[in-house]
Amino acid sequence: MPVTADLTALVDKAYQDKTLTELVDAPVSALAGVSSGDAKLLKEAFGIVTVGDLGRNPYFRTASALVALHAEK
Repeated sequence: MPVTADLTALVDKAYQDKTLTELVDAPVSALAGVSSGDAKLLKEAFGIVTVGDLGRNPYFRTASALVALHAEK
């Protein structure tokens, strides 16, 4: 069953018509609110270049899991 989602608020306008595969492979600056300067810092600090890199990063995944667990309290 196909699933659709409105990602317009989550990604920059240039990426709003991309597939999920294209978004995962897109530069992290494709995310709304992430500037090219932010992207540079993420690359320098964590080696993050793409949206997929950010989503798979163990530090960000751990932080996200901790926040989710805390929300369930």
